[in-house]
Amino acid sequence: MAKNLLLTVEDVSKTYDGFKAISDLTFYLFEGELRTVIGPNGAGKSTFFDLISGRAQPDRGKIMFGLEDDLTTMNEYEINRLGIGRKFQTPSVYGEHTVWDNLVLSLKGPRGVFSSLFRRLTSTDRDRIDEVLELIRLSGKRHWKAGQLAHGEKQWLEIGMLLAQEPKLLLVDEPAAGMTDEETHRTGELLLSLAGKHSLIVVEHDMTFVRQIARDGNVTVLHQGTVLCEGKFDAVQSNPKVREVYLGRGKSGR
Repeated sequence: MAKNLLLTVEDVSKTYDGFKAISDLTFYLFEGELRTVIGPNGAGKSTFFDLISGRAQPDRGKIMFGLEDDLTTMNEYEINRLGIGRKFQTPSVYGEHTVWDNLVLSLKGPRGVFSSLFRRLTSTDRDRIDEVLELIRLSGKRHWKAGQLAHGEKQWLEIGMLLAQEPKLLLVDEPAAGMTDEETHRTGELLLSLAGKHSLIVVEHDMTFVRQIARDGNVTVLHQGTVLCEGKFDAVQSNPKVREVYLGRGKSGR
């Protein structure tokens, strides 16, 4: 069965003070897809996410969500309400609140700590939070303060906070950064379990992690603000151009 196109990015460019962060970028994502994006330092990965999420506006080009929503005409809040959630590299949780309360704060509905914490939770809300807790493997720590969690657990909680908003598309920035090998593998399992029900774009530089989560999907390589190549992990890894600009150097940045 053919999948619907969820995100269309065509001929997009963005310049900052004379530096071309994004240059004639074209990218397509289908519903339920998990796409991994890699690239060397300065490849435009963060700017790519900024443009999709509304933190930045392109100088030219088209960014469509579905067939009707033009993201270039919207601000961050409007784009978030459409169902696009973004997780930054550094986890941003409410450290003095419990894991449960962090998820309550993220539910669809009234914004703000006071209105969120004192809203009357429906049985659907509670079921939703329980479902997310199970998914992120923090059911046993629902009453812990988020600040007491290990680094990896904070990352999972923040992914859970995104899921509580019931997004259609998740933008996930370097989720494995700073994690142990075990935490990294569990994070990969979590992201793989979300694909299909949600659509995901994951920016990452840990190639072992990329191999894990890209097993059924495509990898997009950015270089100098545009797509260098795209395809299955093994094909991308063995591509001479990719090896020259990225893999041969060992590490990547933003």
